[in-house]
Amino acid sequence: MWLKFGVAPSGELAGIDEVVRGKTQLTCLYCGGFLTAKKGSVKEHHFAHTLETCKFVSQRIKTKAFPSLPLYDNFNVQLPGQELEQLKVLWKEYGAQDYAIPKDLVNFRWQLKGLLESEGDRIYQFTHLGKIPVGALPLALFNRVQEPLLLSELMKLEGSVEIALSAGLSCLEERRADLQIYRSQLRRILVNSLYFLEVKADGNCFYKIGVTTRQIEERITEVQRDVRAHYSDVAVNLLGLWEHRGNVELYFKHRYKAFNYRIGKLTEYFAFPDVKVVLNDLYGMEPKMLSDVELDAIAGC
Repeated sequence: MWLKFGVAPSGELAGIDEVVRGKTQLTCLYCGGFLTAKKGSVKEHHFAHTLETCKFVSQRIKTKAFPSLPLYDNFNVQLPGQELEQLKVLWKEYGAQDYAIPKDLVNFRWQLKGLLESEGDRIYQFTHLGKIPVGALPLALFNRVQEPLLLSELMKLEGSVEIALSAGLSCLEERRADLQIYRSQLRRILVNSLYFLEVKADGNCFYKIGVTTRQIEERITEVQRDVRAHYSDVAVNLLGLWEHRGNVELYFKHRYKAFNYRIGKLTEYFAFPDVKVVLNDLYGMEPKMLSDVELDAIAGC
């Protein structure tokens, strides 16, 4: 995992997706050194120190220990590649058919991770968590799994800061930086609304998923402009808008990746044989009611 946030001169955190490639006026949360935005086509976009990388960030890159949102942009639940493929095969042959899984096919680590649960002495079933790597968990249930994990990680980081403060530990500023990075990520998904658009273009019909903090009319205008670079007759209709649901966008793309419909370099479009199934999935989500903790995160407290 790479460093994805820097501190602007205003004191606010800025993400790698908010800046252009090259040297910036952003500084490292951990050492105060200036950062350069690395946005190439091979490695994941990230910040690097303009001069020498500080020891703390260098260690974090090696250990993949930067704070991140649980189940936000990585859905393999820390499974090695071979085990992930095995799990997918198991889902296809048993889970998708709602068949009981024989014990001799179960990797014990999957049970320890909570991916499978026992239905008897020798048979198993996929849990809600276990369905996430294979994209089989409905959006409503995904929220129920992820949201407690989001807040649990926040409380863990806050507790870590409190311990360092009360004990006078030298790592206090590092732990504060971790908490600031995490709260910034949490705030970003909470302030975003998820939208689902129908796009009709030159007799074709496809759909777009995305998030925005602006008025949806502005985003629709931009989508029309983007699609018109590839089609002449374009109409865009809003099929749904869900406030504070920025956490769902990437899981939606993971769940429905088989229906991805690329338009040039545009990647957030999908073509479905029956969009009613997808709409039922989206509208199955409960309206997001922000807790006091989440309201504090939005306020930047």
